[in-house]
Amino acid sequence: MPTLSNLQKLTCQAIVNIFETGKVLGDYGNVTLLKGDSGHLTYGRSQTTLGSGNLYLLIKSYCEAQDAVYGKALQPFLPQLQNRDLSLDYDTTLRDLLRHAGDDPVMQEEQDQFFDRVYWQSAATLADAIKTTTALGMAIVYDSRIHGSWSLLRDKTNGSYDTLEQLGEQLWFDRYVATRRQWLATHANALLHKTVYRMESFQIMIAQNKWNLPLPLTVRGEVIGEEKLFHTPSFASAHDDSQPMLHLTSPLTTGEAVRRMQTLLKEAGYSLTVDGQFGQDTEQAVIKFQQNNGLKPDGIVGSATWSKLAP
Repeated sequence: MPTLSNLQKLTCQAIVNIFETGKVLGDYGNVTLLKGDSGHLTYGRSQTTLGSGNLYLLIKSYCEAQDAVYGKALQPFLPQLQNRDLSLDYDTTLRDLLRHAGDDPVMQEEQDQFFDRVYWQSAATLADAIKTTTALGMAIVYDSRIHGSWSLLRDKTNGSYDTLEQLGEQLWFDRYVATRRQWLATHANALLHKTVYRMESFQIMIAQNKWNLPLPLTVRGEVIGEEKLFHTPSFASAHDDSQPMLHLTSPLTTGEAVRRMQTLLKEAGYSLTVDGQFGQDTEQAVIKFQQNNGLKPDGIVGSATWSKLAP
């Protein structure tokens, strides 16, 4: 699997969110139906579909979650979703429920976990199989996993030019993106012609040598910056200045708060260097700590992680 920081992962996902919904963080309540789309009804941050069966899996997971506000209301639709009943394309009750459920934090959490499990992790496996190492390369593979037909275009690129190992990563992805753009532009399904902007966006990034996805990054007029990728918690006036939100940034976050957090991790038995710099080794230690303490393993030291580190 390509070794990416959590910030790079979020940037990859933000790029695809913009492609799918026009928003950096995606639109959890987005319901779309395009005439002629084989996926039929699509929903959520990264637009999972009725036709693929993944919409059923997402809604089933949401209905089973504790405190799902619209769980009971959506439960009766599960049999039809499971059977991929295309009449649901035009069911206004379902569509309204899905839109409202997008505002439920439980649904948002379920979508984050679902898209990570179903798409991100499988995309990482595909990227690893061809020995992808760059953040931009991973973003291209992830987009193709979401959009579809990765294997077909990978093999087409290999057949026309050579493999990634033979060409080198940057040249291979340049060829892959051009091949995929041409395929989208000439596809028998005219709807795909309108999606060439995805490859054109990647061509711009390749031309600008954005292989590490440095921020800020502009994609289709949307600026991806750390302030949009991370939700800074609201503090009351008596908040503890020694416990700010910390995460991997470029340039690295430094200071006494980082050193204090590293010291607490070291004292808790985690392996890292206490140097006052929030680097990748610190992020990995944070993730392990979060995993061991029932926290969301995102590498972000917010109020919940601080409360476990320094109760």
